[in-house]
Amino acid sequence: MRGKQILHLDLDTFYVSVERKMDARLTNRPILVGGTSDRGVVAACSYETRGYGVHSGMSMKLAKQLCPEAVVIRGNAGIYSKHSDEVTEIIKQETPLFEKSSIDEFYADLSGTDRFYGCYKLATAIREKIIKETGLPISFGLSTNKVVSKIATGEAKPNSQLMISEGTEKLFIAPLSIKRYHK
Repeated sequence: MRGKQILHLDLDTFYVSVERKMDARLTNRPILVGGTSDRGVVAACSYETRGYGVHSGMSMKLAKQLCPEAVVIRGNAGIYSKHSDEVTEIIKQETPLFEKSSIDEFYADLSGTDRFYGCYKLATAIREKIIKETGLPISFGLSTNKVVSKIATGEAKPNSQLMISEGTEKLFIAPLSIKRYHK
């Protein structure tokens, strides 16, 4: 029998993805979501803004200076919660045991499902169902523990998946920059 199989799922640039789902004109444009005044903070940003050095948690004033062509959106917590709940419901239906760690991140223990379906195959099916039913991009990492799974998800982004087989965790983590550990 195999050891633990822990799945980490993360909705890619979640607030931005929801905004783009609601308004397709925002696709491929630099987006900042957060407080719209100069005293506001960036809650989320699109991949297009990151090349300018923009990241979440940064002051909106600095983000707009770094990427002046970015579209700034105040955001709507109620809409984001609704979309998160849709994803949560799919994960709840498809996994034996799960944990919602934030509005856009989830863990699921798939241990033992390999006997019936195959953990990687099940994780892939869950990801595909989420994309199909919600229209939101999502990435996952699958490994023997939460830490490695979360790091694998970061390496898989954007909108992809990565499995780290049992016994290869050290080989996977060793060459990564320490910065990869707190994404």
